Amino acid sequence: MRKHLCIGLFLVGLMGCDETYLPKPPGYNRIDLPEHSFERLSEGYPYQIDYSSYSKVEADSFNLQEDAWVNLNYADFGAKVHLTYKRIDGDKVNFRQLSSDAFQLTAQHQVKAYGIEEAVLLTPEGYTGVVAELSGEVPTQFQFFVTDSTDNFLRGALYFNTAMKNDSLAPVIEFIKEDMVHLMNSVKFED
Repeated sequence: MRKHLCIGLFLVGLMGCDETYLPKPPGYNRIDLPEHSFERLSEGYPYQIDYSSYSKVEADSFNLQEDAWVNLNYADFGAKVHLTYKRIDGDKVNFRQLSSDAFQLTAQHQVKAYGIEEAVLLTPEGYTGVVAELSGEVPTQFQFFVTDSTDNFLRGALYFNTAMKNDSLAPVIEFIKEDMVHLMNSVKFED
């Protein structure tokens, strides 16, 4: 009797296994994002900006001669926003060179980018801003510059310190992009 029960259970088990087993795809970590909040950066810099309270302002270690270059370090997200500032001093050639360099730095990512969307905007202070959003597996997903086109030029770019795919970072990218748009709209250059 016991032998027949075991054979019966075995046969029922075989009949229930008509589907092919597929392993689960790897999961992604849940990312809890805080509410946006900002602090004002103004002292000691030729510009004022509102930067995210969740980032830490650090001196840029790439070019130590440029004391107005800073990084906004989002340590919890493994991201940095690199801000570079240049004085134009009314030199139209200098302005053209800086804006050309900004466009070329964005264009260098065309090799891996699926697309680059650019937009021009006007900030509340009356400055011109240019935003570039890059899609695909690129090292920087968002770049911008803000200028008064006569005296000041501020450029920013978002980078991650990770090799994760951008689709898994999408919530963080969107969160920091909102911070960067707020930063752009808060720029005020010193006279």
